[in-house]
Amino acid sequence: MTPSNPLRDDSGSTHLDSTAQIMDRISSQLGTQLSLVSPDGTRRHPRRAPHPDLRPDPSPILVLVAHGSRDPRALATVTALAERVREQRPGLTVRLGHIELNEPLLTDTLQHLTAQAVLVPLLLSRGQHVKRDIPAATARFPGLDTRVATPLGPHPLLTEALHARLLQAGWPERPAGAGAGAGVGVGSRPGARRRHAVVLAAAGSRDPESAADTEVAAGLLADRLGVPVVPAYAAPTPACPRSVPEALEALAAQGRTRTAVASYFTAPGRFATQSAGAAPWIAAAPLGPHAALARLVLLRYDQARTAPAPVLRRTLSSV
Repeated sequence: MTPSNPLRDDSGSTHLDSTAQIMDRISSQLGTQLSLVSPDGTRRHPRRAPHPDLRPDPSPILVLVAHGSRDPRALATVTALAERVREQRPGLTVRLGHIELNEPLLTDTLQHLTAQAVLVPLLLSRGQHVKRDIPAATARFPGLDTRVATPLGPHPLLTEALHARLLQAGWPERPAGAGAGAGVGVGSRPGARRRHAVVLAAAGSRDPESAADTEVAAGLLADRLGVPVVPAYAAPTPACPRSVPEALEALAAQGRTRTAVASYFTAPGRFATQSAGAAPWIAAAPLGPHAALARLVLLRYDQARTAPAPVLRRTLSSV
């Protein structure tokens, strides 16, 4: 039997390689085999390119900008809202930053960012935090590519969340068969509608545009419920002069014996607790991690992310 010839090529012919060529070939094959062996002697699996669906989301980071509160429930609530946002858009990087009182502060969050970010204020109207404090924080990092979204309110998705919180607190649902003009949750009897009302309790601001936004939000909720909804403020100012107790007293004088307090706050805190304590009947919980609020956060994120730069430099009105 003729022994196999190690110098025979695939075509069957024979030729002599130089010693250097043979050694290079052996070294290359040995290096390839050794690369598959880990230091502990186990076999490594060759690296593969990541599947396109498993690569990191290239979208800008979403930074939720919360106000902050000494109430420990506030941090837990906005953290839960951030998780709800992640659930609705898997793969999107979501961070949290506070204007004051809670960690992480917004400036600390921005300091650790290296990629483009969109800041979504968890604020329900225009005011000094949106117009002054958040831009001042971003100005400290001129090398960071950031965009700031409009505040969350007013918007129909907030109306959806407010209505849900009122129902949870005991606001009566509209009976089956009630007419379209009966309002949602107070039945079809005109007498019932005359007894019901809602005070939309907000924080208050020195900015008249904040009051205007809250007025619009109250109108949207009134259309949804079919009863009067009066905006009032936990911390009255000249721009937002009506306090929650004053609004309740005025409605009681009109015969509104079933007046609820709707909490127009993102999370629990001193103002939300104070407003709920004034309620003569039921008081709804703050908006919290409601699914509609998470959808609205992503809507504001997408609007800011895709808006032309000149539009972003103006103060945007909510839509």
